[in-house]
Formats: sequence, C-alpha cells, structure tokens
Amino acid sequence: MKNIRIGTCVPGRNFAQWAPKLVQAGFECVTVNYHMEMEPEELAALPEIVKRALDGTSATISALGFYCNALENPEHEKKLHAAIDAAGTIGAKVVSTFAGALEGQSVEAAMPRFRTVFGELASHAEAAGVKLAIENCPMGGTWQKNTCNIGFNPRAWDMMFDAVPSPALGLEWEPAHQMCQLIDPVANLRQYVGRVYHLHGKDASIHWDAIARAGILGAVNFVDSRFPGFGDTDWRKIFAILQENGYEGAISVEGYHDPYYSHDWEMTGQLHAMRYLKWCRGGDFTPNPW
Repeated sequence: MKNIRIGTCVPGRNFAQWAPKLVQAGFECVTVNYHMEMEPEELAALPEIVKRALDGTSATISALGFYCNALENPEHEKKLHAAIDAAGTIGAKVVSTFAGALEGQSVEAAMPRFRTVFGELASHAEAAGVKLAIENCPMGGTWQKNTCNIGFNPRAWDMMFDAVPSPALGLEWEPAHQMCQLIDPVANLRQYVGRVYHLHGKDASIHWDAIARAGILGAVNFVDSRFPGFGDTDWRKIFAILQENGYEGAISVEGYHDPYYSHDWEMTGQLHAMRYLKWCRGGDFTPNPW
C-alpha cells in the first residue's frame, strides 16, 4: 500500500508563482487547473514551468485539469485532446474535466453527443496511458436543465459508463458535490470507488435546520462548501474506502470556496486541510524498525 498523496489545486496561469511556496508548505503534489480557457502556447510552456517550480522537491503533478464543455464547443474538444498529449510531459497520469452538456437541456438529451465526443477522447486517453476523470460538479445545473457538466449524479455516471465503456473514463470525485444533492458521500464513494481516478479535497456542511424551515430550492442557503476538517464528512472513512480498494492516487485540496477561510484566511484553511487529511490517512509512512 502506498501513501495517498495530499496536494492542492493551482490555476495554470499562477503555477510558476504559487506552486513552489505551496510545496514548501508541505503539499506533496499539485494539480494544474484551467477553467474554460487554455491556450496552446500555455500547454507548450507548461513542462518547463513545472520543472522550474518543482525542481529539487519530491512533489509531483497529480492531474492536469481543463474544465470545459466539449459537447458544445469543438475548440474545447480539440484542447482536451491536446491536454491528453500534454499530460505525460508533466508527469500527470490523469486529465480531469467536465463531461460537458447541451446547455439548458436534459442529461438524456446530451448522452448521444457524449458517446461520440468522449468515445474518441477515451480512446485517445487509453492510447496515451492517461485516465480521463470527470469532476462530479453540478455547476448550477439540474437533471432537466444542465449547464456544462452532466457528470454530477450517480445515475448520469451509469449512463456515461454504459455509453463509453472504456476503462480510461472515470471520476474526479469530491464529497461536497454529492452533499449538495443530499447524497451520502461515504455510501456513494463505496459504490463507485473503482472508477475514481482523482479526488478533490473539498467538504461541505449541510444546514439541516435551514432545510427543515425552507427546503432546498433556493429560499435559503442550506449547504456551504468547506475545507476538509471543517465540514461534515468523515475523511477517515474516505481513506479507509480508498485504501481497501487499492487507490494510489492523490487528494488535491480545492480551495477558494470556503465562506469563512477565504481571502486573507485562504492559506490558513488550505494548510489546516492538508494537515487534517494527512492525519486522517495515518500520517507519513514509517518503516518497521525490525
């Protein structure tokens, strides 16, 4: 069994400035993220940027993320193929993304297009030795009216994996995105752990008193995203499930969402999450003395 690495997410355009300080603070790996925009020259420059930022450290790149809508935007589809090719140049074995959507339409309506686009992407990923991991984020959409990611719900995952049966296609999973749907994250992970290729370290707190007063349709806020250690998830159980099933990847803290530990308190929250997750996994590996 290998230690599950604890890392953090860094925007690609800030990587050169931020990554060295984050690794120095104790993060064991870094995820490089781009959201909707990623230019070819950025990908071309990335290997040298990563080399300089991580030189002399043991830190690695856990994933290359390009979160986009490849079902509606051919340019996004093209760039996802480019990200698959670029992943190996920075030592990443995972490319994380959204499943895309037909904006304003249902999950079912998008599935034929998903089959075509991600069938080709998954074949490319298999050939490149890379995993494609769909983040389980609703992005404000619903089953009937999606925005840019149909891959937010377990029912959709079953449909996606049936449409594209490639073992290269899986999930980038986090508890918070399930909890905002009132899905038990521990039970959910236990069912789908075999298709989880990357994790985001982001938790949530559900305000059951607000739900009892006003429900979940937007009259009041009923859930907050939180750093691990401040939310409701039992991360010891998360680690147990991952270790029982031989997961050897990473958990990458996804910051910039906690309503309390933000702005001037962002790094305080990130470092608390890092230390908490390391504690939940049992600390660092220590060889037997005998």
